Amino acid sequence: MSVLMIIPAHNEEMNLPLVFADIQENFPEADILVINDCSTDDTVSVIQSHPDVKYLNLPINLGYFFAIQTGLKYAVQENYDYLIQFDGDGQHLASEAKRMYDFALKSDTDIVIGSRFLENKGYHHSFFRRVGTGLFKQIIKMLTGKTISDPTSGLQVLKRDVFTPLSKIDAYPEFADANLLIQLIYQGYSIDEVSVKMKNRESGESMHGGIVKPAKYMFKMIYYIIVVFFNNITGMKKVKRS
Repeated sequence: MSVLMIIPAHNEEMNLPLVFADIQENFPEADILVINDCSTDDTVSVIQSHPDVKYLNLPINLGYFFAIQTGLKYAVQENYDYLIQFDGDGQHLASEAKRMYDFALKSDTDIVIGSRFLENKGYHHSFFRRVGTGLFKQIIKMLTGKTISDPTSGLQVLKRDVFTPLSKIDAYPEFADANLLIQLIYQGYSIDEVSVKMKNRESGESMHGGIVKPAKYMFKMIYYIIVVFFNNITGMKKVKRS
């Protein structure tokens, strides 16, 4: 089985060397693709100093989720069997991603989410993100009957059957967290969680930092969830299994 770790990066020059070293030590069988989302620091130079790391430069800043979709398209083009979403800020651990990947292979689960909250492993969430995570957990339970403890986790393992349709134009939303999970559950994909350790960001700025960004994210996410729900009950714009 071939597996690709996609790492969206915007101004992560301080974090990427440790991320690469971690993956190469603890998950050496995984290929690495960095999607450089128009960084203005020395991110590209850092990547180029690691010849085993592939990268793509986006011509404009598209944001985290469209950078992820760029990675999905690459994984389809290069015929990978599995894809792992892995952040470039140093919070995700390659050893945990490897455990998730092994679980996905053994269980044949379509989507495996790395959960910070199945067990108490000391991860510290900001107040607004904690509120949002709890809210989206309850919404997913209400709309699908499934409990997902960490619907905003960016550490995920996806089978080819999942990321192939999501790689297509208009198939991947601007924000792809609880709304996309609800859509995929409606489509019959299997989703499971593995309890993982994560570190807090040490350098750089989070895309959900401050007060305005989390508030904007929550309002947009609730809107997208409503759209997904009504699309499902009306049969419109469903993500089709490959």
